[in-house]
Amino acid sequence: MINKVANSFRYAFQGIKEGWRNELNFRIHCICAVGTIILAYLFQFGIVKWMVLLITIGVVISLELINSAVERTVDLVTKEYHPIAKQAKDLAAASVFIFSLVAVIIGILLFAEPIFEIVIRGE
Repeated sequence: MINKVANSFRYAFQGIKEGWRNELNFRIHCICAVGTIILAYLFQFGIVKWMVLLITIGVVISLELINSAVERTVDLVTKEYHPIAKQAKDLAAASVFIFSLVAVIIGILLFAEPIFEIVIRGE
């Protein structure tokens, strides 16, 4: 039982390492996430803002990994061009893109007030 749980964690960390090594977009999302977390800390986000921010970051990064998994699975199944394979890859990529746009909007909403306070009021 403990070995199964330990292996599950090991496989998950291997997936994260694989994403970092081979997926540029995953690295970009992670670097943006770290920068955003630093800004949230500097702006002293409250607990609700932290929860929204961390959930948003988690979903974007998770979707990026799922997108990569779909792409690799499709590549495993067929090396030749097939319109359905392309659709599967495009749909997976679209899920990351759509939620990334939502994440930007969430970020604007979370950071608008503290930035407004600094820029406009000089605080």
